[in-house]
Amino acid sequence: MASVPFFLKALRLPLLAILATATLAGCGFQLRGTSPVPASLQPLAVDCPESLPGRFCQSVRDQLRLGGIDLQDASSADYVLRLRSYQQDRRASAITAQAAAAEYILRHQVTMELLTADRIPLIAATDLTTSETYRYDETNVLAKQREEEELRQQLGDRLAQQVLFRLAPMTRERIDAAIAEYETSQKQADAP
Repeated sequence: MASVPFFLKALRLPLLAILATATLAGCGFQLRGTSPVPASLQPLAVDCPESLPGRFCQSVRDQLRLGGIDLQDASSADYVLRLRSYQQDRRASAITAQAAAAEYILRHQVTMELLTADRIPLIAATDLTTSETYRYDETNVLAKQREEEELRQQLGDRLAQQVLFRLAPMTRERIDAAIAEYETSQKQADAP
């Protein structure tokens, strides 16, 4: 039986890795957490006031940059992403027989809006919400506090991803259609 030369055996794994990478790239595979942001939203300003959690605002900016968006100040951007009304809520969702909380639900909400530089709304003010439930253990308070803090960070990151998913369909055609619709409604409102 003919033996396979050593150098072919040595190349087998790298060749398989290259083949797998090419296959995944060809089918449109993307790493989770990154979303395609259309190039039509360039340049974009993110209006995220200091009243919102800094980590959330930074997460939105970081994910936009990863999506290839050129972020600029509102004075030089063609589009403005406005983020407002960040709310965090924590409620007991289950109680024990002793009337103590056994489970909590954390809910985070933010309002987003996408405008042109001329203040034409492309995406009207929209509330985005995410939530997570976790068990509470009175005998392990410190660990549960850390778990809650980690969940709060994850919820903020999830909201940032939801913002990007809302931006994803904003192609040049959709933007032009929204502007045309707005201008038509303004002309009708101004007509006697």
